[in-house]
Amino acid sequence: MAIKLMGKKRGMTQRFDAAGNLIVCTVIEVEPNVVTQLKTKEKDGYNAVQLGFEKVTAKDPRREKKRTSKPLQGHYEKAGVAPRRHSGEFRTEEVSEFTLGQELGVSLFQEIPYIDVTGVSKGKGYQGVIKLHNFAGGPAAHGSGFHRHAGSTGMRTTPGRCFPGGKRASHMGVDRVTVENLKVVMIDEENNLILVEGQVPGAYNGLVFLRKATKKRIAK
Repeated sequence: MAIKLMGKKRGMTQRFDAAGNLIVCTVIEVEPNVVTQLKTKEKDGYNAVQLGFEKVTAKDPRREKKRTSKPLQGHYEKAGVAPRRHSGEFRTEEVSEFTLGQELGVSLFQEIPYIDVTGVSKGKGYQGVIKLHNFAGGPAAHGSGFHRHAGSTGMRTTPGRCFPGGKRASHMGVDRVTVENLKVVMIDEENNLILVEGQVPGAYNGLVFLRKATKKRIAK
């Protein structure tokens, strides 16, 4: 599996390509991810690299330690790194290529033209079937009494119930969403930024995961 880094969605901007076409981009800040654990098949049942992202900070340095649970404090001390707010991992065939405390930055995507980005979509609360499932609704004439309803969901005597799994009003958003094959427009190693073409799920300052695109075929 390809290396998966964590970053923060910082906003949107625009760039121009060589032909003068305007490209709408999402700006993602990828603070260097640090290796906090190396998992092996003999010890853990599979090979993987665990990463930590975003240092735990406080105005008063004495409170930084209190913002991390004691089990995690020991975990990070064992790795010899400062506590991080987020952690994730990616599987790999060989863990010997990595070392505890090693930093992985946005430069890893320097030679990669397309990436997949995973994030948590914005929460939109409880929504009806028109917005949630794109129902067309009924006629809007006066007195029709059927504008934005879901329609009948009932059954006859047999089976005498509504089957589960139908499209009904429900909670919308806060789903794990992956947008695939986003083109890498620019990488700024000095400021730990990567610009990708198009939109990325989630709100500004939301946590996102980046990895090399797995389905995009590059013409040679």
